[in-house]
Amino acid sequence: MSTITPPAGDLHLVVGYDGSPPASRALDAAVSLLQGRTGRITVVYVAHMSSTAMLSVDALAEMEADFDEIEQELRTSAEEQLRGREKDWEFERRQGLIADELIAVAKDIDPSDTVVIVVGSSSHALHRMLGSAAVSLARHSPVPLVVVP
Repeated sequence: MSTITPPAGDLHLVVGYDGSPPASRALDAAVSLLQGRTGRITVVYVAHMSSTAMLSVDALAEMEADFDEIEQELRTSAEEQLRGREKDWEFERRQGLIADELIAVAKDIDPSDTVVIVVGSSSHALHRMLGSAAVSLARHSPVPLVVVP
């Protein structure tokens, strides 16, 4: 009796992206990981609104406008970085805590796909002391995580 192995799903990479050098390196790493495989990249910008800003309607409206502008800049930056390298990608904006939102995106992907979250690491002392999205993801991600230095 022979066993037939079902075909593996596509590789779907969820990349945390804020336009910083570590995020750009993470996007480059995602392109490398996808090379020679079928799949796609979801570039995710997570807008984070402070709790004090949420108290003011005016501040809320101003921050939304800022987030819209930042989203356009980051979408353009990702598009330029991916030009000619990978055509199967999408850009998504979320709002909330970075690690939570990246996990939510990963959970929304077709379960037959192999899902990996890819983020850049920051070497800033503040991030090392207080924690970062990468540290939180390492503790809580239900899918494999690649942290790019």
